[in-house]
Amino acid sequence: MPSSHPVRLLITNARLLHPESGELTDTSWLEAVDGRIAAHGTGRAPAAPEDVPVLDVGGATMLPGLIDAHVHILLTTFDAKEAADWTPGYATARALKEAERMLRRGFTTVRDVGGADHGMARALDEGLATGPRLIYGGRALSQSGGHGDLRPLGDDSLPCCQSRPSFGRVADGVDAVRAAARDEFRKGASHLKVLVSGGVASPHDEVSAVQYTDEEIRAAVVEAEHHNRYVTVHAYHSRGVNRALRAGVRSVEHGNLIDDETIGLLLEHDAFLVPTLVTYDQMAQFGRRVGMPEQSYKKIADVHEAGLSALERAYRAGVNLVYGTDLIGPLHSAQLEEFNLRAQVQPPADILRSATTTAARLLRMEGEIGTLAVGAHADLLVVDGNPLEDIGVLARPQQSLLHVIKAGVVV
Repeated sequence: MPSSHPVRLLITNARLLHPESGELTDTSWLEAVDGRIAAHGTGRAPAAPEDVPVLDVGGATMLPGLIDAHVHILLTTFDAKEAADWTPGYATARALKEAERMLRRGFTTVRDVGGADHGMARALDEGLATGPRLIYGGRALSQSGGHGDLRPLGDDSLPCCQSRPSFGRVADGVDAVRAAARDEFRKGASHLKVLVSGGVASPHDEVSAVQYTDEEIRAAVVEAEHHNRYVTVHAYHSRGVNRALRAGVRSVEHGNLIDDETIGLLLEHDAFLVPTLVTYDQMAQFGRRVGMPEQSYKKIADVHEAGLSALERAYRAGVNLVYGTDLIGPLHSAQLEEFNLRAQVQPPADILRSATTTAARLLRMEGEIGTLAVGAHADLLVVDGNPLEDIGVLARPQQSLLHVIKAGVVV
């Protein structure tokens, strides 16, 4: 039978980094009980009973676990032909292994925006697999010929029920979008992703292409609101982004080609922007080497250089910015490099907030994750160094990451 005694952990001799304020405390302590932060303070730690484990971190920095708000744990290869031969069980096993690697990089919560499902989230939640807290949105919605329609050009078959694990599903027309949204929410999705522009990884559409009508986007937003959920959109160009923001979406993924009107709409609607600079940087360097289709590789230049400029303009305007990476296959290993790229235009404290408190607000989990507040999940990192002085500390886990703690348990 399960023990009735609380599971406790006392962490001592740590400097606590609070992202909200950008404050780094003097030597402090923190106690976790049953996976939650129960108390913390400065100075000498309270005496712990003999049966309570004590982790003395020797003056290192402790901060909340990181949040990556744009991942695809299911997309573990660029080779579509290879993936077509995978059974659902094999694809899931690969996805959960990638999730474990994300946790060991310091990401204690990830938001999957296309591919992960309730079974993967349950396996992680029940401890059947090791990994971060998985916030999933099911399959993204795509129009025929859109970013999520990966049928070969010679395939004239109609999209089927799409029962296999996959990134997206095709839904055309208001009624079909409404039905697909209801189906994803029925399966527990915390949000709905709608693909309203072309993309890099989809070989047959243009990055600047506008996808879905205003009525279709609004149908998705209304269904999300009815389910107390929200819509996020994949879009690069202001032509797609601005329409989506006017329709009431909460979040924009990528946004490399946004304009000043977009920034105004983001501010007006208190919406969130999730730039994903690292995926274009990695694809530009290694895309061909890891099997990226040539049609996709040629489109990287359309968005690569513009991404940093868009981030800088959005940051200076005060837009809600959230950490995301959008990596696929072997490029997942670069998940922490987003910190270094953003450091070219943002100060460390603001980058850290994008991966903690601001991300938590997007996920509607304020006070639960991304914070050291009492009552929050005891998801913690212990690092050698001060990320407020050098955000690159977080990007060097081999040298700097001393401990990952998930729900009060040392990973």
